[in-house]
Amino acid sequence: MPAEEFVAGWISGALGLVLGHPFDTVKLLGFFKGMSFPIVSIAVVNSVLFGVYSNALLALTATSHQERRAQAPSYTHVFIAGCTGGFLQAYCLAPFDLIKVRLQNQTEPRAQPGSPPPRYRGPVHCAASIFQAEGPRGLFRGAWALTLRDTPTLGIYFVTYEWLCHQSTPDGQNPSSATVLVAGGFAGITSWVTATPLDVIKSRMQMAGLEQRAYRGLLDCMVSSVRQEGLGVFFRGLTINSARAFPVNAVTFLSYEYLLHSWG
Repeated sequence: MPAEEFVAGWISGALGLVLGHPFDTVKLLGFFKGMSFPIVSIAVVNSVLFGVYSNALLALTATSHQERRAQAPSYTHVFIAGCTGGFLQAYCLAPFDLIKVRLQNQTEPRAQPGSPPPRYRGPVHCAASIFQAEGPRGLFRGAWALTLRDTPTLGIYFVTYEWLCHQSTPDGQNPSSATVLVAGGFAGITSWVTATPLDVIKSRMQMAGLEQRAYRGLLDCMVSSVRQEGLGVFFRGLTINSARAFPVNAVTFLSYEYLLHSWG
């Protein structure tokens, strides 16, 4: 079962990403821009999240996924397992997320007669360019903000999902597909309400190297942003994040639960 959690997380992450990538890219430039790279990378990272979460919960409760469905969950255990998954996911995600943000934020026009070529020709060239210009640490630019964003947020994410499933499902039964969809969707929205302020800061720190702008750290980025744009800057993109979060996480959890039930 532990290995199946990783595989189910990988597949569900890929399905959720296909659905959510246009929403994600609207924040930046155009539909499906830079999609081939995140399909693989984010799916792998998602498998880490769900695999670590499930195995941490197994270690805390000594019960399998199906056995946990037959009893009320311990939300403290769910939160700890979610935070553990979020912490490890953040470090796996950091270089991939940086490359995705840089590729999506390219403002150079696509190859046209007389136009300059794009700064990055693809994910491998992007990674190599960052490494050459900024060193190994450059690939982890914004990682601290990403870790602070994902660690508590994913604890809240799984608690919200498990609580909504438990509230809507009779004791001893598996949640229905409709329940999983709604619980997954609202878990996604709740997590993004929590995550958006640090997501804004993370993206700014990731783009700082490209824009030749130096922040002295996470706090400096936050203070500079507030001074220039006010407190509202921390919730920039919340609407599109929420619009993306509901369908993406609804599909992610539905496919995840379906796969585990089919293999169980």
